[in-house]
Amino acid sequence: MKSNRKMLMVMFAIVFVLLLAACENASEEWSTTFGNQSQNNNLSQDANDDSESSNVASSVNATNTDNANASSLDADNNVTSEEMDTSINAQAKDEDLAINNATVVLKEEYLEKLNNTKKELEEVQAEDSSTYAMKKVAGDRYDVWDELLNDVYGVLMEQLSTEEMDQLRKEQRNWIKDRDDTAKAASLKYEGGTQEHLEYVTVLANLTEERCYELVEDYMNEHFIPVVQFYGTK
Repeated sequence: MKSNRKMLMVMFAIVFVLLLAACENASEEWSTTFGNQSQNNNLSQDANDDSESSNVASSVNATNTDNANASSLDADNNVTSEEMDTSINAQAKDEDLAINNATVVLKEEYLEKLNNTKKELEEVQAEDSSTYAMKKVAGDRYDVWDELLNDVYGVLMEQLSTEEMDQLRKEQRNWIKDRDDTAKAASLKYEGGTQEHLEYVTVLANLTEERCYELVEDYMNEHFIPVVQFYGTK
């Protein structure tokens, strides 16, 4: 009986030792597993931190690149705008120069035309010394100058603004009235005679000739530019 009790005690002791050893092994395994898991978590966190840092750096680099590209684009746009402004200014200057040259050429052409007409008319002589023949020459002379006056007036009319045209039209009406009144007053000294109408037409021709030169000299300049007539297109 005592022998059995001793054996049971020995067996309990052995079981207790085995259980104690098993608990220690389990504790060590748990510690090892937990330690490995913590280490893995730390490594994963470090990797995530490195990834986030890399992403931030990439984002910063991308932003810097975008800013650099935007600055470059702005610089290119500024250069393009400046080049365009320079080109437009140069083109405007060329056009102004061409228009001024056109004005000078046309004015010279009309002055030459007036001078040639005056010279040709001065060479025209009456067929005889009769009043009728002289009135015929004076009448033809007036018709030529009146046609030239309308030609010059038409060129200016195409180029004037509405206000300028109204001003010139009013001035022209006043001039025609003054011309006719002056011719009439000059003819009255021959009132009732054969020379009355001859004097009237002669004064009309002289004043119309003067008006042609006046319009060309005073109006056909850089302010009133007959570009359409110069280039021959509309």
